[in-house]
Amino acid sequence: MSLFFIVIRQLAEFQAMASSKKVITREEWEKRLSNVKVRKEDMNKLVMNFLVTEGYVEAAEKFRLESGTEPDIDLATITDRMAVKKAVQTGNVEDAIEKVNDLNPEILDTNPQLFFHLQQQRLIELIRNGKVEEALEFAQEELAPRGEENQGFLEELEKTVALLAFEDVTNCPVGDLLDISQRLKTASEVNAAILTSQSHEKDPKLPSLLKMLIWAQNQLDEKATYPRITDLSTASLEDPGV
Repeated sequence: MSLFFIVIRQLAEFQAMASSKKVITREEWEKRLSNVKVRKEDMNKLVMNFLVTEGYVEAAEKFRLESGTEPDIDLATITDRMAVKKAVQTGNVEDAIEKVNDLNPEILDTNPQLFFHLQQQRLIELIRNGKVEEALEFAQEELAPRGEENQGFLEELEKTVALLAFEDVTNCPVGDLLDISQRLKTASEVNAAILTSQSHEKDPKLPSLLKMLIWAQNQLDEKATYPRITDLSTASLEDPGV
């Protein structure tokens, strides 16, 4: 992560320079890197934040024991959260709703959009399984009243019901609703809502920092030639001019 801070620092220094690019050698760059101090505790907190947010409960527990870094939520709740997420991902939405209510009934009570999307996913699963009559009845009884109160919900409902008009969904303009990606989208929304209810960030901090690193490098590229990171998985430096 020290690479991130050094890039940000260099960007600030070079913004006031002339238009000609400054060339920074690998030796000079690594020297500057060595002068940037990042506390190990802060790095450990970033790792724990990622493990907790993404639901890696076993890895989080092992990391807690090895590093002494305490998570900011009860790790037992991660298992419950992941059970909800898995239920949505496998199409068992009714079970997911029950599990969410067991965790905290207020999550769905105070988030009508999330509840609608879960009910919409239930409708999608009925259509996927060819239960046409049941799907129509469910849409009429559970979703239509919400559509009457919210124009956005009504439009989403109309798109979902349109799936029934096509025998071959590959030719349906909204056929993507039956893709696994739709399940994953709904599961992510539920996951974020549960995290928010637990006063935890809904997104891990580490990916955001990496995005900022890429942005900073792109900005710095306009001001200087320097050893830059081309592969985030290894964080290896590419020599200037390569």
